Amino acid sequence: MTQRPGLRAQLAGDRIVVAPGVYDGLGALLAERAGFGAIYLSGASIAYGRFGRSDIGLVAMSEVAATLSVISERTTLPIVADADTGYGNALNVMRTVTLFERSGAAAIQIEDQTMPKRCGHLAGKSLVPAAEMVGKIKAALDARADAATVIIARTDAIAVEGFDRALDRAERYLDAGADMLFVEAPRTREELAAAAGRFAGRAPMMANMVEGGRTPMASAEELDKLGYALVIFPSGLVRAVARLAEDYMASLKEHGSNDPFGPRMLDFDGINALVGTSEILATGRRYDMDNFDDGGD
Repeated sequence: MTQRPGLRAQLAGDRIVVAPGVYDGLGALLAERAGFGAIYLSGASIAYGRFGRSDIGLVAMSEVAATLSVISERTTLPIVADADTGYGNALNVMRTVTLFERSGAAAIQIEDQTMPKRCGHLAGKSLVPAAEMVGKIKAALDARADAATVIIARTDAIAVEGFDRALDRAERYLDAGADMLFVEAPRTREELAAAAGRFAGRAPMMANMVEGGRTPMASAEELDKLGYALVIFPSGLVRAVARLAEDYMASLKEHGSNDPFGPRMLDFDGINALVGTSEILATGRRYDMDNFDDGGD
């Protein structure tokens, strides 16, 4: 695995950073092999892919941290970690930042929803006061051990208070010291452009592309031209896997065999080649006891 530039260096570059959403080590490995420079640990994808549940605040901080640790062990890519609301008040945020940093996060995203939160593209969200979110941001900044760790402030205010109030909240979060801003779920291309137009150049801006969500889809190239520094596709992988898995299960049930589905899946040798089984076994053989003299014992 090749060490990629740090997230801050990528964000300061000339091109937008594209981060696919992952929820396990295999997804991280595939993203790295595909040539991405960063990945996004999606809370929604953990809920969908690991627990078969909705993204409505059911996943615990410790479960996300454990997943983050597994992924950071498998990849050298910088990981942007979805920390929901920070899982409580400012003190909970401090513990979350400490744990996520130690588990391998290069960036930690915190939002201004109440608990339990829900997906930013679902209706019925509610918000904490902006002043409370400011306190959480300051707590996150104080808790981080590495100044390179990016603290991302997300506001979900568009659906609750309107677009202008969402930008006002983002302004307060920037004043509080947030390293990056994430104005969730713009409803039109004009809102996408206006959010970037207000803040780009003052702070890196993050965009979220969810097929079928509230925000019109835009390519990385289009978002780059608007001034966004990072775009995530948070749950695309788990939805692609779910669709493929539906077909697989239907085929196996119908045929009682995987033969008809074979061209659409890796075989035993294929999956072992992907995860590097032969290489790791070769490494293990270097430490076999037959390679070492017992010293006459």
